[in-house]
Amino acid sequence: MKFKAQQIADILEGTVDGDPNIEVHKLSKIEEGSAGSLSFLSNPKYNSYLYSTKASAVIVNQDFQAENEVSSTLIRVKDSYKAFSKLLEFYQAAKLNKNGIEQPSFIHDSASHLDGFYLGAFSYIAENVKIGKNVKIFSNVHISENVSIGDNCVIYSGAKIMSESIIGNQVIINSGCVIGADGFGFSPNEDGSYSKVPQIGNVIIEDNVDIGALTTIDRATLGSTVIRKGVKLDNQIQVAHNVEIGENTVIASQTGIAGSSKIGKNCRIGGQVGIAGHLTIGDNVGIQAQSGIGKNIKSGSNIQGSPAFEYGDWNRSYVNFKNLPKLEKRITQLEKNHA
Repeated sequence: MKFKAQQIADILEGTVDGDPNIEVHKLSKIEEGSAGSLSFLSNPKYNSYLYSTKASAVIVNQDFQAENEVSSTLIRVKDSYKAFSKLLEFYQAAKLNKNGIEQPSFIHDSASHLDGFYLGAFSYIAENVKIGKNVKIFSNVHISENVSIGDNCVIYSGAKIMSESIIGNQVIINSGCVIGADGFGFSPNEDGSYSKVPQIGNVIIEDNVDIGALTTIDRATLGSTVIRKGVKLDNQIQVAHNVEIGENTVIASQTGIAGSSKIGKNCRIGGQVGIAGHLTIGDNVGIQAQSGIGKNIKSGSNIQGSPAFEYGDWNRSYVNFKNLPKLEKRITQLEKNHA
């Protein structure tokens, strides 16, 4: 898609300083700008790039004063950073403005969808699937039977949504996600082998949830695995059966949450955190990266370590951890002196 500088200025409620008819068709960082690209300048640290960039147009603050000659067309706005963010949203919406059903693809006769629907090639929609308005499903997506998907959802290529899953409104599911696969349930036998415990529950994902690429959310044994509204999950996270994640909690990549643990609202969980099963983590909890959680955590806690404990205590203890070899030598010397 191509846009003229004046069209962009109109979208951003700005003004053009230069050629209003110059066209751009891609976005770039200012230091990597090339002909046909649009960039922005908000941090004074990057001012020097404005005089060397090849970008056709650059978004700047209204009060910006150039110290040297600028070859790019300038689009002056009140706040260049916010304006560029708004433009990214506009660009993303334009990219997602797809409609229709590509072939080859399959939709069961009993499935339904509302206006604004897009289905990419090689996707499969099983029986009794219900899809809301303005849902965009990209290529190679598999949606099993009895799934419900709300309005304005985006499901990227290669995602799998298994049977009985319920997806709310404004949910983004990135490539390679698996929603509603069997939970990890086995019972030991007397001979040391294991028997599979059927996982007959489902997954419920509420509104405004973002799920990163290759993240897996397992169906419940009974009942539901629940991701509450506003939750943001990074790439490559494992959410086991019957887990519940509270509203607006954010979890970074490679974290694993074992079965039946409950995480509260507004928590911030770093990467590679391991959370054992059947635990309760309160609201507003911060867990630092690579922590191991083996017990219940009270609301408002900020913890680190493996096994994890209070963040401040961990930092003070870490000073001693680093000094243990020196302390051991001092103790040994003191014992010799007093022998």
